[in-house]
Amino acid sequence: MARGRHADAEPDDVPDPLGGTGPVRTCIGCRRRAAKSELLRVTVRLGADGREVVAPDPSATAPGRGAHLHPVRECYDLAVRRKAFSRALRRGGLPVDAVAEHLDTLTTTPSRSGGSTT
Repeated sequence: MARGRHADAEPDDVPDPLGGTGPVRTCIGCRRRAAKSELLRVTVRLGADGREVVAPDPSATAPGRGAHLHPVRECYDLAVRRKAFSRALRRGGLPVDAVAEHLDTLTTTPSRSGGSTT
């Protein structure tokens, strides 16, 4: 027997490779569903100047409405182009630079030690 009008919708939990289940979220950039643990949560916070900004929440513990994004620049760029941050967070015109800076720190690799290349 079907429950509710979305009985055919996908479940909120997906199988975990280790055998359990976990929450599923949709990336606001590429719109693909993924395990919550694979995505970066972003929220609205007060910036250094006292104005609201979209900020990364890597620990996913900040209060308030959040949105999820694959932690890659391609999904960030798609989300910016589609104005998905404003729509998902229900706030318009907020700067998203802090998210880009966070993603850049994730993709940079430390310099190699041991000799010069000259």
